Amino acid sequence: MTKNPKPLTKEYITSPFMIGTMRLGKWGCNMTSSEIEKFVEGCIENRLVDFDHADIYGSYTTESDFGSVLKIRPDLRNQIRITTKCGIKMVSENRPEQKIKSYDLTKKHIKKSVENSLITLQTEYIDTLLLHRPDFLFDPYDIADAFIELKREGKVNHFGVSNFSTYQFDLLHGIFPLISHQVEISLLHRKSFEDGVLNQCQKFGIKPQAWSPMGGGVLLKKSKDQSIIEIQKQISVLSEKYNAGADQVLLAWLKKHPSDIVPVLGTSKLSRIKSANDSLKIDITHEDWYLLWQTATGKEIA
Repeated sequence: MTKNPKPLTKEYITSPFMIGTMRLGKWGCNMTSSEIEKFVEGCIENRLVDFDHADIYGSYTTESDFGSVLKIRPDLRNQIRITTKCGIKMVSENRPEQKIKSYDLTKKHIKKSVENSLITLQTEYIDTLLLHRPDFLFDPYDIADAFIELKREGKVNHFGVSNFSTYQFDLLHGIFPLISHQVEISLLHRKSFEDGVLNQCQKFGIKPQAWSPMGGGVLLKKSKDQSIIEIQKQISVLSEKYNAGADQVLLAWLKKHPSDIVPVLGTSKLSRIKSANDSLKIDITHEDWYLLWQTATGKEIA
């Protein structure tokens, strides 16, 4: 544990990787408070201090699990940054008033969600709030009003979105400045390389965040799918070339992009956290990057 830790700056900065919390609780390994505490300490020791939450994780319970640790270890709060997301309304015993799954990005819901997250996370402020999914009915001016009030009240420092299209991002960013965009990006999910999302992030100097950067772990497991097998064979060749693990090659492939993609790590194992940090030493060549692209798409580029 760091002695006499200094509070992190309120300037928007992220570690090279974010720590995803979705699988720490009910939706994953169901860690105890002491296990979460040790995990958070281990991440801090590896200089990874950005934790990615969402109100719905664990059917609205994972924020509380994490918050219970911060309640008994308030010193940890000044050593980490917390991102959380809102906007998805799930059917859950913890939200009995919600009868169907829907999206809600009204000012009323955003502010209510933040109030709930502040309570469950046992914190006075959230470093970054992301809108989890685009609400088909969203009013950018209504959202901007919510953001302005939350910022003025000292409840949220920064704002961003998740899973938005370039047009939806532009619409909101033109009214209120956004500082992050989290989307699914991996060797198996390459849409953002072609639909303008990564280019848009470069244009505005925003580091995109990649959820499910390992393709949901598919590329790290045995498979009967021939296309996956072919990709794994090529990853194995590059693993030997770069003296790296398959997970490190996949992360280095993402980090090669000049937008400086920030992968969200969905692991609860500190060994994987350290492995991710070590992947920063790998500089995949331009040609090897395209070699993996070609293998994943099953064809040469045009």
